Amino acid sequence: MEGQAAPQAGTPASMRALNQRLVLDRLRGHGEATRPQIAGDTGLSKPTVGQALLDLEQQGLVRAIGRSAAGPGRAAVIYRTAPDAGHIVGVDIGRRVIRVAVADLDGAVVARVDRPNRSRSGTMLQRNACDAVESTIAKAGLSPHDIVVTVVGTPGIPDAATGTVHRAPNLPGWERRGLLHELVAALGTGGSEVMVENDANLSVVGEHARGAAQGADVVACLTVGTGIGMGVLLNGKLLRGAHGAAGEIADLPFERVPAGVTLHRPGPVEVAAAAQAVVSAANELGLSRVRSAKEVFDLARQGDKLALRVVTEEASKLAHVVSVVTAVLDPRLIVLAGGVGRNADLLAEPIRRELAETIPVVPDIVGGELGEDAVLVGAIATAMETAWDLVFERRVRRTASEA
Repeated sequence: MEGQAAPQAGTPASMRALNQRLVLDRLRGHGEATRPQIAGDTGLSKPTVGQALLDLEQQGLVRAIGRSAAGPGRAAVIYRTAPDAGHIVGVDIGRRVIRVAVADLDGAVVARVDRPNRSRSGTMLQRNACDAVESTIAKAGLSPHDIVVTVVGTPGIPDAATGTVHRAPNLPGWERRGLLHELVAALGTGGSEVMVENDANLSVVGEHARGAAQGADVVACLTVGTGIGMGVLLNGKLLRGAHGAAGEIADLPFERVPAGVTLHRPGPVEVAAAAQAVVSAANELGLSRVRSAKEVFDLARQGDKLALRVVTEEASKLAHVVSVVTAVLDPRLIVLAGGVGRNADLLAEPIRRELAETIPVVPDIVGGELGEDAVLVGAIATAMETAWDLVFERRVRRTASEA
C-alpha cells in the first residue's frame, strides 16, 4: 500500500503472511475445515497451520465455529472465514431508481435502500447517490470506514481518465467532465476502493454469478429498457474492449426508425428497439392510449392482436441484434434483461424462429432470473473479487510490515 513498506520476500514476517494467505484461501475456496484438513489440502505442517489460524483469528479474518464429531480421539476445532471482517457496497444508478445494497465479504446483503431518481442534473444525481449510500451504510449499523469496496453501475461508458461517463443521454448532466472523479472521491472518503462500471456489464456478471447464466462459458446479456446495451463474458471474464466500449450495441445500424421517435444519441438500434420505440410502434398501429412498453406487453399477454404484432416486430429487431452478436462472439447463451428484455416469455421464441432462418447456430435465449436486481447483484459480485484481498492486505500485511 502507498506509504507503507511491504515485508521483504523470504523474511520470517513475509513467510508468516504467506502461510496465512494459503490458509485463508483454503477456507474461502472450499469452506469450513479443521486444522488437519487444512494441512492436508495446503501441504503446510499442522503447527504452521495452527499458527496461521491463530494469527488470522486475532486479525478477525477467521473464527472457530465448533468441533468435529467424527472419528476417535479429541474432537478437532472447525474454522471458517469471518465475512463480517469487512463490508462492500453495490450501487445501481438507473434512470428511474437508485438502488444501494451493503453486503458482507461473502456477498450476503445486510441492508438495502431503493430511492426514486428525480435528479435533474448530474450534480444532483451524484449527491442523491452518495446520500443513498450513506443511508444504507447507516441502516446496516456501519460507518463509511467499514466499507472496503464500492462498485457503482451506470449507463454509458465510464472514462476514468477524464472523469466522464460517455453515452449516458438518459441521465441529465451525467456526462459532465470531472463528475465521475467527484463521485469516486465522495464515495471513497472512508477509505473504500471505488469502481464505476457499465450497468450492462454488471448485469451479465450478476446473471453469471447468481442468475440464468451460471456455468455458461460465453454469455451475452442483452439489456433492453430505456436504453439498450450488452454485457459479454468470455470464459467467465468480462469483456470491456480496448476503450471500455465493448457491448455498446446502440450504435449498430438499423434501417427503419418508428414514427414518433426522435433521433438522438447514442444510435439507431436504441432508437428502433428500446422502450420508447415499443410505445411509438403501438401508438402508430392504433393503441393510442398506451404510454409504456409494459402496457404493450401486458396487452399482448391478454391476446390483443395489435399488441402481439408490436411484440413480434420488437422480437424481429432484437433478432437482428442477436444475429450480429452471434456472428462475432458465438455465445452459448443470450440472456434478455431490462424492462423490455425481461419479457422473454413473449420474445424468446420468435427471436429463435427468426434466427433459425438466418444463422447456422442459434444460441440458447433465456430471460434473466434477477430482474431489476441484476446490476446490483453484479456490483456486489464484482466487489467480492477484490474485497478479501484488500482486507488481508490492510490487516495481515500491515502487521507483517510492522514486525
